[in-house]
Amino acid sequence: MSRRRSTNDEEMEDNDVSQNFEVEQDDGNRRQIRHQYRELMQSMQQHREDMLSSRSNKLTDTLQAANQLFAEVSKPREAALDAQFLVLATNLGKEKANQLQADMTVFDPTSFAEDLLSFMGINRLENADSDSEDEDGSKGYLSKDAWQKLGTEADKYFKRTPTFHFMLGSFKTEPPVMRQKIERQKRASKVAEKGVMPAQLKKMEESHQEATEKEVERILGFLQTYFREDPDTPISFFDFVIDPNSFARTIENIFHVSFIIRDGFARIKLDQDKLPIIEPISQESESQVDKDNQPRYQGVISLSHQDWTEIVKTFEITEPMIPPS
Repeated sequence: MSRRRSTNDEEMEDNDVSQNFEVEQDDGNRRQIRHQYRELMQSMQQHREDMLSSRSNKLTDTLQAANQLFAEVSKPREAALDAQFLVLATNLGKEKANQLQADMTVFDPTSFAEDLLSFMGINRLENADSDSEDEDGSKGYLSKDAWQKLGTEADKYFKRTPTFHFMLGSFKTEPPVMRQKIERQKRASKVAEKGVMPAQLKKMEESHQEATEKEVERILGFLQTYFREDPDTPISFFDFVIDPNSFARTIENIFHVSFIIRDGFARIKLDQDKLPIIEPISQESESQVDKDNQPRYQGVISLSHQDWTEIVKTFEITEPMIPPS
């Protein structure tokens, strides 16, 4: 047991020694990295003018050295030095860029004017030294073709405007032929057609309206007859309008009954089972209460073929109360 303990103690001591060695080596590398960062920042401040020069690449070399040094950074203290170095390098790069832009945008109007005069045939320096006059007796004036010479040279550097032309050929200058008589005939025929069509439609509407009114009166007569025969028994709305032999006639019956209710000749109520019943309105109640002042409510009934079949089976409707016309 004593031998085992001694070996374990020796192994623990070896591990502690190796860890201490690694910590010391890591601290040494970090100190070296911080020292190199400080040297780079000091070098940037000392050689500031060289780095701002457009002919020198010293700023680029310094940034590349800082990038290689940043690859070994693993702690916040060294990263803070890198950020401080980056701020200094950014400021220098901004100043250098401003100087380059200023050099590019410099324009000297005096020198530009001297160049134009020289191109057009006048050199002020030569004319100032010599007192000789030109052939026409003038001294230091432009010749007659000076501006033409400048315009011919400048014309080479401008895009020329294309000549005017028609995309689809030339326009016809001849006036169009007037056709008043033909247009009047066409207009007259159109007016006649428009006058015929409404008359036909009006006749169709009148005939359809008459047929609807007759069918509404016929159905109202059936309703009043059933109610007089047994006034104590309420008439089911489904029994009255459903035709067990035809789904289409059922829809027509509902359509015509809606006019009876709209005009105030009948009303729909709910019985004790919450099912709709229909009953006519007597003439005495019509005289007592003004139909125009009564509140009226409208509703939309949705009835599919499947609903019609289920109603016929549920209410056991075998014969229609409204026979087909």
